[in-house]
Order: sequence, then C-alpha cells, then structure tokens
Amino acid sequence: MKTTDELTHEISQSDNILDYFAENRSEMQLDSLPEYLDKWLKQKKCSKADVVRRSNLTKAYVYQIFLGKKFPSRDKIIALAFGLELDEKEVQVLLKQAGYRELYPRDPRDALLLYAIGHHQSIINANELLYDHNIEVLE
Repeated sequence: MKTTDELTHEISQSDNILDYFAENRSEMQLDSLPEYLDKWLKQKKCSKADVVRRSNLTKAYVYQIFLGKKFPSRDKIIALAFGLELDEKEVQVLLKQAGYRELYPRDPRDALLLYAIGHHQSIINANELLYDHNIEVLE
C-alpha cells in the first residue's frame, strides 16, 4: 500500500490522470461508509449489537448508519470507533473513510480521545475524562 505522500507525488508527476487512476485503483477509497463499517465488523468479529452497546449510541441510530440512511457526524464516527474497539490507527482510518479529519494530538479534546482509545477505555471513561477537563463530551 502506498503512502498518501507517494500518491500525491504520483499525481503531480502524472501526465494523464486516467493513467494514474488505472495504475492506482487498488489504492482508492471507493466503498461507502456502510460498506467500510461492515468490513470493520467482520475484521473485529463483533456484531452491530456489540457496537450499539459499546458506542453509547441508540440502536435505531446505529442501524440507520449501517443501512446508509444516516450519515453520522465526526463525534458519532468516534463513538462507532469505540463501539468497534478500534485502536488509534484504525480510528484514524475510519475517520478518513468517513471524510473527516483525523484526531489531532495538538487539539486538547482529540488528545484526550487518543489517550482513551490508546488505553482501551470505554466511551463512558472517555467522556468522563473530557468532562473532568471541561471539554465537550461525545454526544
């Protein structure tokens, strides 16, 4: 798998964008969010019910996301990441797949979330950590 920098360099050096696409099709993110989420479910060997329980989101909302009927906010994607028990790198990938910016360690809220994720804390513990630092909790 190529890095983003490598792909960016190839685009800048390419004389024909169609050739770039043909050569790098396997590097492209072509799936929809529900398709990505289904892949994460299989990879993590968990059920949607597990995600509901661990994400602190309602069952109806989670199922609508998985059906593509709702497009979640960045905070909801992070909550789903807690529900899927993703590690730091996996959370960053999921955020990118959903079209959101990655968690940024210089942002105090993102740093606390990265800490909670990296220490395998639940979303409840993450929200307590945010609350204790007077920072907006995940809704």
